[in-house]
Amino acid sequence: MPSSLTAEMIQPMREGSLLADLSDDDLARGGAFTVARRMVPGPAGDPDVELLILTPAGAATPLPAIYHTHGGGMIVGNNRTGVEVLQDWAAEVPSVIVSVEYRLAPEHPHPAPVEDCYAGLVWTAANAAELGIDPGRIVIAGASAGGGLAAGVALIARDRGGPALLGQMLLCPMIDDRNDTPSAVQMAGLGVWDRTANNTGWTALLGAECGGPGVSPYAAPARETDLSNLPPAFVDVGSAETFRDEDVAYASGIWRSGGQAELHVWPGGFHGFDMMVPQAAVSQDARAARIRWLTRLMGM
Repeated sequence: MPSSLTAEMIQPMREGSLLADLSDDDLARGGAFTVARRMVPGPAGDPDVELLILTPAGAATPLPAIYHTHGGGMIVGNNRTGVEVLQDWAAEVPSVIVSVEYRLAPEHPHPAPVEDCYAGLVWTAANAAELGIDPGRIVIAGASAGGGLAAGVALIARDRGGPALLGQMLLCPMIDDRNDTPSAVQMAGLGVWDRTANNTGWTALLGAECGGPGVSPYAAPARETDLSNLPPAFVDVGSAETFRDEDVAYASGIWRSGGQAELHVWPGGFHGFDMMVPQAAVSQDARAARIRWLTRLMGM
């Protein structure tokens, strides 16, 4: 992915092989997971939403669930994008993975993406028994734009009275449309997702409202001034990426509001470092920290 992604590059990126889909056979991992797809009701008056459901084979008791909102800058990707990382988690912390297909910007601006994600969560929680899920142990997880959507869904769930989430795992989340933090300025023209790319993604989602006074916290969770009564959060980000300062501020806001957050700023980490150089020591440390948090949270 080029650092300085512009609007005219969105369609070529979607058509390219940057985010190649995993097949059902890939996802099954030699029989370790069963693979299913379900069309479930979307937001009122909007199309149905597809959920990709990956269940550890041979699970005898209701399992925790990891509800996944995929990354891709709000503009690319699908419900298979990045799901292999969650499968690695589930190999150590047995969990059902439910990954939601949401409509992408700019064709479908806010609130379509986050409302699709919320609708899928509502259905998942309501049908937990059928899916072999313990409804008291649903964690929402996402990276980059998916991390922003996960944070937004957690806010919606709080404000609308459910479903109850056990935790929110926000990996390098994209949460501030204002794009003006010191790290955003420092990383202009550098790295995997720079200030120009960030503006492209946010403008696709918000249009002319991007950066203005009326942006909803459900679109840009950094806009929320009251972060109380949220599920425990795991926030991690690299020290060398655009989102560093907005993510540190979000964890601080949760603490300030009396909530629980575990924050990691990985030294030298760039956006997506753990997927691009998984063998690096810092990537292995990041993965281990996520597994430990999930294990504690799930009571494993």
